Amino acid sequence: MFDALPDPPGDSLFQTPAFGAALRLVGRSPITLPGGQILLRRRLCGVEFLMLPRADPPADLNAQLCAMGLGGRPLILSPERARPSGRVLRLRAPVATFDLALHTDEQSQRAALHGKWRNALRRTERGALRVRHGSLDPCDPVIAAAAAQARTRRYAAWPAGLTAAWAQVAPQQTRIFRACLRGEEIAQMVFLLHGTRASYQIGLTTDLGRATGAHTLLMWSAMRWLVRAGISRVDLGPSLPHAYGIDRFKARTGAQLRETGGTWLRWRPLARGRRP
Repeated sequence: MFDALPDPPGDSLFQTPAFGAALRLVGRSPITLPGGQILLRRRLCGVEFLMLPRADPPADLNAQLCAMGLGGRPLILSPERARPSGRVLRLRAPVATFDLALHTDEQSQRAALHGKWRNALRRTERGALRVRHGSLDPCDPVIAAAAAQARTRRYAAWPAGLTAAWAQVAPQQTRIFRACLRGEEIAQMVFLLHGTRASYQIGLTTDLGRATGAHTLLMWSAMRWLVRAGISRVDLGPSLPHAYGIDRFKARTGAQLRETGGTWLRWRPLARGRRP
């Protein structure tokens, strides 16, 4: 069951100029529609597909594509909300993501925390952990470490090169928070900023970081800094049923689950005469 949330605001991570610039830097030039939305190109079995990631398609999308000489190509849609109109085939069910609302008032933010999360935060605030933060250097070893962790644990993540490219083209839209204990760095969190929203991009820790609850203090420090930077919501990433501990950590920040619109294929030869 999903809590009722208002329609998600704009500023999707995958529909920002920074994302387009990062793609161009790694040689994956996107297509920009007249309305500013970003389309990606992918090739499968010799067939070129277009992808509109995390965006609700405009009503005149077909007309825009035809005007650009792209009409008739298979199109993969992953809208923010409901499934797209017209004849489409579902490729993937909606994904549940954790959506965290930020409050300008600190006491209101603390009140939204789960009691156990709040108590853990108090313990870390009284401890010896210290937090520092700044822009993410494109050469920071945290980027490669995060990609290696994703491969080892077999979950989806950005390639290291794309994260580094974002950090290079949009340094003011990246923020890394580091937890240190007596001068030793034991945990990190990276956030990407896009409009009035931010996305939790990287989370790394050591055994000592887990033992001291470093990620609790890092997440709280990030929440308070982000709201001062004008961020109103944070995408904490998808729910991972096989990683109960991570889901519980995110839920206890006060985040609520929101469903995206799923993934759909719009291609006339396949969709003719069929409805999902």
